[in-house]
Amino acid sequence: MEVRGVEVDHATLNRWVIRYSPAIAVKAKSQKRGTNKSWRMDETYIKVNPSSSLSSF
Repeated sequence: MEVRGVEVDHATLNRWVIRYSPAIAVKAKSQKRGTNKSWRMDETYIKVNPSSSLSSF
């Protein structure tokens, strides 16, 4: 806003967030695509150094 020559206090910005964020959230939720009922998760394998052990502290 400062770039455009408008001076705005932080309290004013906070009031704008409180006032307009519910409307933005409703609009975003209405445009959100639904998820598929089937979920799949890929497996990740981590190779651990076989020479290390917990008893070698």
